[in-house]
Order: sequence, then structure tokens, then C-alpha cells
Amino acid sequence: MIIHAFLFRWKPEVTADQKARVLAEILALKDHIPGILEAHAGTNFSPRSEGYEFGGVMKFADQAALHAYVHHPVHQKLISWLMPLITPIELDFEA
Repeated sequence: MIIHAFLFRWKPEVTADQKARVLAEILALKDHIPGILEAHAGTNFSPRSEGYEFGGVMKFADQAALHAYVHHPVHQKLISWLMPLITPIELDFEA
């Protein structure tokens, strides 16, 4: 089992509507990309977040499924407009 975790710091100009779109599209990835077993995301409420305001986790069966997700056209389309809005950090590990 592979866990993919991510945290975002929003750029100052990001709107509430853009943040809502990010959440909706991340959660919808599971419906469009085979291999995502679970997807969870949301707004951070921890005071220990070091400025990361949004995060999530995804669960994959194996590294091949994670690799397929990373290169899938639906994911690539999302990150094409998402990356200019965020400062991200990602972590992948076996569970």
C-alpha cells in the first residue's frame, strides 16, 4: 500500500472559489483515475501547520498505481492550472 500525502500554501491572490475548485477536483480524481483507492482532502485547522493551509492523502495499491496517477492526463490537466496557485510539499511512503 502506498500513501501519497500533500500540503499546499496558497499564493496570496488565490480566491475562495479557486480553493473550492481545487478541493472538488482533487476529490473527483478518484472517479477518473484508476488505481486511486481512497482520496481525502480539506482545509487545515491545525495551528502547527507552518503556513500550509490545505492538505490531503491518497491511497494506492502499489507504486505502479501511483506512477500511473502522476502521469494520467486528468491529473496533468489539474496540475497545469493548480501549480501557479500553490507552494506544495508532497510525501509518498509505503504503509
